[in-house]
Amino acid sequence: MKLTVYNPQKGRLETLDVAFTTENTTWFKDGGKAGDVLSVTDYNGGLLIKNDDYSYPIWVYDLSRAAIGYSREKAKQIVQEHN
Repeated sequence: MKLTVYNPQKGRLETLDVAFTTENTTWFKDGGKAGDVLSVTDYNGGLLIKNDDYSYPIWVYDLSRAAIGYSREKAKQIVQEHN
């Protein structure tokens, strides 16, 4: 699936071809509110973080779901650091 993401390392939008599967994506559907982290996906040596809003997902290099402990809160902190 073609997906436009924000790459904070380059400071620009990019289009990626991402396959969201149960093996590479963790979905957070447990009572979050609008704007909370919706999913985290391992992609090409980095981490895609998607919020439950209309913003672009963020692609952060050298991170993984395991590295943040599959945590919604840690993903939220990373998003805040890159905004």
